[in-house]
Amino acid sequence: MTTDIVATEGSGATPPRGPIRRTLRRWPSWVGWAAAVWSLGYGLLGLLWTLGVPGFPFGAGDLPDARAESILGAATAEHTAPWIAGIGVICAALAVLLTLGRLRGWLRVATAGAGWVVAFGLAVLVPDQRLLTSIAYLPVGMVGIPFGFPPMTYGEFFAKVAPWTTVNLAVCAIGGVLFAAATVAFGRRTASACRRCGRRDGADTGWTSRASAARWGRWAAYTGAVVPLAYSVVRWAWAFNIPVGVSEEFLVDLHASGLIWGGVYLATFGALGGLLTLGLVQRWGVIWPRWVLGLAGKRVPPAFPIVFASVVAVSLASASAVVMRIIDWSNPDDWMSNPMTLWPLWSVALGAATLGYYFRTRPACGTCGRGRPQVTSAGPE
Repeated sequence: MTTDIVATEGSGATPPRGPIRRTLRRWPSWVGWAAAVWSLGYGLLGLLWTLGVPGFPFGAGDLPDARAESILGAATAEHTAPWIAGIGVICAALAVLLTLGRLRGWLRVATAGAGWVVAFGLAVLVPDQRLLTSIAYLPVGMVGIPFGFPPMTYGEFFAKVAPWTTVNLAVCAIGGVLFAAATVAFGRRTASACRRCGRRDGADTGWTSRASAARWGRWAAYTGAVVPLAYSVVRWAWAFNIPVGVSEEFLVDLHASGLIWGGVYLATFGALGGLLTLGLVQRWGVIWPRWVLGLAGKRVPPAFPIVFASVVAVSLASASAVVMRIIDWSNPDDWMSNPMTLWPLWSVALGAATLGYYFRTRPACGTCGRGRPQVTSAGPE
């Protein structure tokens, strides 16, 4: 049974402790500049690659077995790096406009649209499924290496799971997140909303209200919990030699190579991820349950599930973009037999559930005061 627990309403003015937390609270004031610095930095890398400096991470510079699924799989340093340098300068200018611009009308819409296009391209289209795979396998190495599984050092493990080409994809995704945040801050500033919480007078009664977010967030969370089960069931079926959507010869090769166990792990990881998605609408996603030693009964810091779920949602979205490109949608056998066909729906559902959790649990704003319960003659509403 779900429960609509929300943040305790006090004055909303409790100051964050520590310089790091205070800086993070002021993100709308600096995130646009961070996006500009990121753009200039990556543009500089494009210039260096143009001049022949090694390390170009796309196309011919990428891992051979990853080029077919990358949107930049045919890129070369000679032809693509100059574009990266030029686009980096343009994006830096856009970031400055998002930070300082006070636009109205169609100029405001066009600028915000450009910001979202850059954010989507960097966070979703440029990366691929390697980000999600690295996140999935990271716990295996962190926990298993001291016990001899996998039989390698931490340095060897990270070199295999996160080579430079994969780290570069993470760098691009970070740039996309910075542009998304800068666009949100731009939208708040130009819409006369609170720069800290985004609320406007009378706007907390629509789809962003706690009651509304609890309703649509619940549907999103349930969808995000059920969809990965389809992928997990298919992978588990393969482990038991049940040829769901594949030939028996494929299963023989999968078992002979040992790759079947990687699939079993990913299936289990996906199922657990679906279960954790329910925490975004359950009591144990707001209050630590009794079995969490040392934390039972205490409030879950909202940033913890929001950041974790957002990282997975963005990584899942980039993997979903690959799925959308490689599946032959004109062939029903191709998309009906692929266990990853529903991944785009999974990523959207997880993102929506995370957004619903944020709206449902955000406290009253200490800057504008919005979000406090309205007091009437009958008491708080």
